[in-house]
Amino acid sequence: MINDLLLLNRIKNGDVQAFEKLFRSYYKPLCYYADSFLNDMDSAEEIVQNLFYLFWKDRADLQIRLSVKSYLFQSVQNNAFSYLKHLQVRDVYRDKVAQEELETSNFSPVDELEYRELESKFTSLLQQLPERQRRIFCMNRFGGKKYSEIAKELSVSVKTVEADISKVLVILRKELKHYNQ
Repeated sequence: MINDLLLLNRIKNGDVQAFEKLFRSYYKPLCYYADSFLNDMDSAEEIVQNLFYLFWKDRADLQIRLSVKSYLFQSVQNNAFSYLKHLQVRDVYRDKVAQEELETSNFSPVDELEYRELESKFTSLLQQLPERQRRIFCMNRFGGKKYSEIAKELSVSVKTVEADISKVLVILRKELKHYNQ
């Protein structure tokens, strides 16, 4: 605690080495702490990196009197909660826009029924696929991941990803062809 306050004084005076020492000491624990709220390590790391960026940028104005550690962990918690709130607002907005589009669309009740039937059939077909094919397809089509990213994440070749997506598309085209009229 005293060491952290001494580091803070050095950081306030622009000591890069002191900042690097503080960063190395707290970066990983703060990432894990943020991840405990977010369940998303990429977002957790982004929050912690942004915290350290602002910490350095505003170093001269920092008013930490007792514990640098407490300050950092409380900041990460606050930023994680803000991020989660942002996601919640975004999702509510997205749902509202989708609902408004549905309400203002010119779909007849028959069109809406056919859409729901198609959606149900599509979901059922996805559930019947082998796990790897379903996962690869969903990562690409719904997760927006490139073939190379999927291959790396699942430890398979890009050709395997291509083949699995092709197989899924053949199945979907065959099983859903009468909806395409």
